[in-house]
Amino acid sequence: MVETVKIQKVIAQAGYASRRGAEDLILDGRVEVNDEIVLDVAMRIDPTKDVVRVDGEKVNFDRNMVTIAVNKPKGVVSAMEDPQGRPTLSDLVGNKYGRLFHIGRLDTATEGLILMSNDGDLAQLIAHPSGEIQKVYVATVNGKVKESELKLLAKGFELNDGFTKFDKVRILAHAQDQTVLECVLHSGKNRIVRRMLKYVNHPVQKLVRVQIGPIRLGELKSGRERVLSDTEVSAIEALAKRGKKSSQFDISVRKKDREKRLDRRK
Repeated sequence: MVETVKIQKVIAQAGYASRRGAEDLILDGRVEVNDEIVLDVAMRIDPTKDVVRVDGEKVNFDRNMVTIAVNKPKGVVSAMEDPQGRPTLSDLVGNKYGRLFHIGRLDTATEGLILMSNDGDLAQLIAHPSGEIQKVYVATVNGKVKESELKLLAKGFELNDGFTKFDKVRILAHAQDQTVLECVLHSGKNRIVRRMLKYVNHPVQKLVRVQIGPIRLGELKSGRERVLSDTEVSAIEALAKRGKKSSQFDISVRKKDREKRLDRRK
């Protein structure tokens, strides 16, 4: 008996999207099976016979999962292509790993660690805010950072898009008119490290992401990449799942507390 596979799983494993994203591709009419558009997200296919296309491109069923760490240089856009013609991640890694997409982003001026994968489910799990995976940055800023400013960064404050704080922050080095800081946080807000340090009047001169969860940049040279080991992939996947469960638990607890308060008012 031939074993069939859910079509969204095939699309996700081929690196086009997460399983949820694959469902959106199907519902948008961008997926074909044997030259016919498919709108049924529950459809199952026979990988030995059926031909699946996304946006006209044939899906490869036999793709091996790969996740890589890249040391993104300053000036490279965290995208696979850029309409303005700027250098991108695809220019760095080429096509030797097949279709890859980036997990999260770094702004163009920021250097350091970024992960890429052809495993859509893993990418969504790592990138999702509920995973609460910590990232570590080394920031070189203008001026001498005071102890009171470190305490404010750790305590937190309101920016225009909500409350934010560093999980940890410490001084690594002082120069005449500069301070080097290690900043740890799990927020994925756009340019959040730069905006927080600007808030305390210490604009960033140089910013490097050196760690994502258990994955470290280490001695990886600028512009180069390395394939993560199975142990590393398992470690960051487990961390993301643990954070997701914790987040769901917190939401459940808050809901129960709110219901109890409402009951008391009746």
